[in-house]
Amino acid sequence: MRLAVAYVECIVLIGSMRITQLRRVDLNLLVVFAALAEERSVTGAAARLFLSQPAVSRALQRLRDMFHDDLLIRTPTGYEPTARGDRLLKELSVILPRLDRLLTGGTFDPQAEEAAFRIAATDNATHVVGPLLCRMVLPYADRVSVQFVPLHEGTFEAMDRGRLDLALNADDGHTPDRFHREVIYQDDFVCVVAKESGHSRRLTLKQYLDGVHVGVGVLTGRHTIPERRLAALGLKRTCAIEVPYFTAAMRCVAGTELIATVPKRLVAFERHNLAVRIVQPPREMTGFKYLMVWHPRLHTDAAHVWLRTTLRAAGDTLSKSADSASVRPVAG
Repeated sequence: MRLAVAYVECIVLIGSMRITQLRRVDLNLLVVFAALAEERSVTGAAARLFLSQPAVSRALQRLRDMFHDDLLIRTPTGYEPTARGDRLLKELSVILPRLDRLLTGGTFDPQAEEAAFRIAATDNATHVVGPLLCRMVLPYADRVSVQFVPLHEGTFEAMDRGRLDLALNADDGHTPDRFHREVIYQDDFVCVVAKESGHSRRLTLKQYLDGVHVGVGVLTGRHTIPERRLAALGLKRTCAIEVPYFTAAMRCVAGTELIATVPKRLVAFERHNLAVRIVQPPREMTGFKYLMVWHPRLHTDAAHVWLRTTLRAAGDTLSKSADSASVRPVAG
């Protein structure tokens, strides 16, 4: 079974080879080619692989027949790869570690293997988790890349189809049951109002309901967490404006009577905005959990396990950080 999975990886990564040919491939030949290309001699490759020199020479001839190319040519300084041989060597630098890991169940090594991840995230997660993840991934930037894309209506379908590796979103009750999920950190809500607003340090539930709000609808047609909190009490707030980003909501309240209910950690990025101030929400507006969500088929994938471990470490850093404690309500 593991060997079949390894063959599938080869099919994807060696596009120049026909599937019918791949079925006849001896994977050991690829290992021999990598050793020859790196050692640049039959003698060196044979010693490295514990094979006889004639066996290595025969393997090279079989490879040449398979790829219809010399792959390696003799020069005064040893073997040099042809253009196709060079392309094959670059592919094998990715394929062989993956095959080894698939067959042995090893872990992903970002210093030796390549990986590219696509993460769908809200602006909240991108602002809060993104900087930490950047610092953690930067040491491996020559081999590992991360692309953040906006969380959107088709996020879960894209994850089903393998177009996204992971999603970061609040635990808003809309994550389909078929996906794995894990809490990476918790946060509270605060309210952002205009500097000249007459609101006190904490809004009562009545003041909150009497106010006019700028809502944040990351995914259209779905109740946000503030709406769900109020709906549980049989209540509803008035949202005159809805925007797709928390950062935009905070900017919208300046010079108005609007109230923006936003994650406390995110507000730290607006603490220098003198046009607004922060007040506490009603006590009924309790905090929330933030999740990383992934497809079950990636649960045991070594590279994905590494990504989740890295995100988990970012969440632990947030939990230990005093940044959120630095956000204080400002009296009116």
